[in-house]
Order: sequence, then structure tokens, then C-alpha cells
Amino acid sequence: MGIILGLIIGGLAGWIASNIMRGGSFGILGNIVVGVVGGFLGSILFKLLGLASTGIIGSLVVSVVGAVVLLWIVSKVKSKA
Repeated sequence: MGIILGLIIGGLAGWIASNIMRGGSFGILGNIVVGVVGGFLGSILFKLLGLASTGIIGSLVVSVVGAVVLLWIVSKVKSKA
């Protein structure tokens, strides 16, 4: 996957995850960061579960799942602080 496509998928995944978690949007750059980090986290989680993704839609699903988990972890850490 190319860098540009990865950033587009990351931004879309971050936006979808922020809407799912009702945390509000983080802006374009924030959504890209959340989506890209979520993509790494999601790929680790999917590998631990023995699942694989293929294609653009699979990458988007993995990134969204990872971004939702990332936002959930951040919300738990912020609530304790």
C-alpha cells in the first residue's frame, strides 16, 4: 500500500472511530494519526486472533477497530488522571 493511500485510510479510519466513540473529531491531522496508530494496533490485535485482512476494505476495517481500541484506552487513561 502506498503512503498516500495509507494516509487516506488512516484519516478515514480516525474519523469513523471518533464518530463511533463520540469523542468528536480531532481535525484532519489528528484523525490521520489516530487512524495510522490504530492501524498498527489493529494489525497486532488481528494477528493475535489469527485473522487476516486483504485489500483496501480490509485495511480500513482493521484500522477502524484499532482506532476504536486506541480511543477507548485513551479515554480510560484520561478518566483516571
